[in-house]
Amino acid sequence: MTFKQVGNSLIIGLISGAILGLFLKWMQAITEIKVYTLLLNVDFIPIFASKTLPEWLEFMFHLSISCVIGMVFVYIMVKWNLSGKAAYTLSLMLTLPTVFLYFPLSYLAIKDVPGIFNGTAILIWIAGHVLYALSLPLLYKSVTGVK
Repeated sequence: MTFKQVGNSLIIGLISGAILGLFLKWMQAITEIKVYTLLLNVDFIPIFASKTLPEWLEFMFHLSISCVIGMVFVYIMVKWNLSGKAAYTLSLMLTLPTVFLYFPLSYLAIKDVPGIFNGTAILIWIAGHVLYALSLPLLYKSVTGVK
């Protein structure tokens, strides 16, 4: 990847991750279902278990994962010269595993988060991640100028 592609992928990762985070924060505010808390939660990781991390730091962890996904997305887009429907298919394929993370994250969490079988929380989680997946190709076009 070129320096410009890395920069573009980081921008795409940061913006798409912010979109997901803000959507889940908004949904948590209006429904009181702690989906945003679940998104940011790292308390089940042993080195963080005894610490209370500030929200901004937890959000930075979330954004760093999003940047990795953004980099993979841009790399594959460029490597395979994808566009159109293929870009959306790729973004959905990259995002699909994150939808299923709901279950282990909910199960492992020490903080108060939605239960593993909370249907409304699962639907909000899926909606947020679909929004994330849809944002990747749109941001790719916008940031790179590729049609």
